[in-house]
Amino acid sequence: MTNDEIFNKVKDILVDQFDLEDDEVKLSTNLSDDIDADSLDLFEVLNRVEDDFDIQLAVAEDIATVQDLVDKIAEQEKAAK
Repeated sequence: MTNDEIFNKVKDILVDQFDLEDDEVKLSTNLSDDIDADSLDLFEVLNRVEDDFDIQLAVAEDIATVQDLVDKIAEQEKAAK
């Protein structure tokens, strides 16, 4: 899966989870500052990402932006091959 495909899937999750418009989610979007996601929100997003991508993410302390999340998913998918 390409990074663009990963981003689009992540964007769909965030749009659904936070009732956002598509254009509100960019790679540079900060999950806590721009979307007001708290730790519980982030936990729910990560659970959904794990389910949708069939991966396991380690502790998410270093995931601040959508780009960070896309990179983590790409890294996990690459490691699974």
